[in-house]
Amino acid sequence: MSNVTYEYIRRNKDIQTYINYADAALNTIGYTEHSNAHVERAAATAYMILDTLGYDARTCELAQIAGYMHDIGNVVNRIDHAQSGAVMAFRLLDRLGMPADEIAQIVSAIGNHDEATAVPVTPIAAALIIADKSDVRRSRVRGRDGAFIPSTENLARDIHDRVNYAAERSELKFSEDKSELILDLTIDLDISPVMEYFEIFLSRMDLCRRAAGYLGVTFGLIINKARIL
Repeated sequence: MSNVTYEYIRRNKDIQTYINYADAALNTIGYTEHSNAHVERAAATAYMILDTLGYDARTCELAQIAGYMHDIGNVVNRIDHAQSGAVMAFRLLDRLGMPADEIAQIVSAIGNHDEATAVPVTPIAAALIIADKSDVRRSRVRGRDGAFIPSTENLARDIHDRVNYAAERSELKFSEDKSELILDLTIDLDISPVMEYFEIFLSRMDLCRRAAGYLGVTFGLIINKARIL
């Protein structure tokens, strides 16, 4: 085990620079927020999933690191950003002296988190998939020149903005017996109907279902107190 901790990674100025530039690039092409708020939430959620399921502390911390670094490949291009990010993470972590067996687990998770090519090949990859795809929240929506203004015109422009802005509450939690991982959402149906949510997120929810299955649990979805999955 190395001394490259999550806190060390979080404070690393080079990694922070890549996160900032990647998010700026996505902002330019109109994507939702992928800044510190997203990656720190992904890190915390990935850790929570594995910790709840009884994985050892270092595996949980490696999931945190993967969650924090998973989107740096967007600085290269949105297309194939998971693979680009994995290569970048390898170079960064190798230079920091992290052992190969830990780097392998992190880059495998990063390289398998995007829904176009994702496969839950390890527990860390499975946890990262769920952590990333379950981050649905109003604060991820942003305007082209700053804060998002929820006008009729702005909401009509992009279905991704509508679906995320409609999410008034989002909570990922385990059932009491830890047999099911549940994404519990409250959506403003005046902004976006449930059908629009599925139009955007059906493939992501199916990926979460497969990732949860890899971890030995089921995946559930509740929207406005109604069981969907």
